Amino acid sequence: MTGFTLGVASSIVATALTVLGGWMFSRRARWWILSMLSRLSGLGDVRVYRHQSDANHELAREIGRARWVRVMVGRGNELTRDGFRPLWAGAGRAPAHIRVLLPDPAPAGDGRESWLDQREGELVASDPGYGSGVLAEQVLANYHYVRAASGNQERAQVRFYDLPHLYRIIATDRLAFLTIYEESTHGRNSPCIVVRRPGKLYEFALRAFSVAWESGRVPEHTTDHRTSPTGSS
Repeated sequence: MTGFTLGVASSIVATALTVLGGWMFSRRARWWILSMLSRLSGLGDVRVYRHQSDANHELAREIGRARWVRVMVGRGNELTRDGFRPLWAGAGRAPAHIRVLLPDPAPAGDGRESWLDQREGELVASDPGYGSGVLAEQVLANYHYVRAASGNQERAQVRFYDLPHLYRIIATDRLAFLTIYEESTHGRNSPCIVVRRPGKLYEFALRAFSVAWESGRVPEHTTDHRTSPTGSS
């Protein structure tokens, strides 16, 4: 009887340890631990997705209820997809104001390689479809899409930035999505950090966006990405 009792007890303990181990290494558990530690450090309520594309469902849900949106992207293809539809006219409750930063598709103008061209050079290593200005053409197409989709309303403003392509920022009045771009890897395959307001990471995301916005170029209404840049911020 004692042996049977000990056997049952050991089985229960082993099962409990297995369940606990599985829980400790589950995604939800990892997020809970990370969130707790990040709040204690002052960074804010943080979640991490291995790939930016894994966060798309949460991003779409957040955009659909945001009061305002800030978007700084490395190309802007996602602006044309369903997840961003609430931003544009006639798509339900749209945010009161939207600011979009796209990479400047115009040449640097001082003989140097633009940051957009440098980023394209990185992507060529893993995607031979890029090169010869393809990335600039995609950015320009996405710019024209945003203008058309927003109906050229004042609440939707667009500027071009010429800065290193190190991250993507999408921020609302509640959350910030920060993608850390990896060299030679598309943004959708790079890790994405989601942080809730308040917190130092959320503040960093807004500050980084604001700096890029203030130094950005107000675009001309042009169809030629090789037109010399004009306008001011």
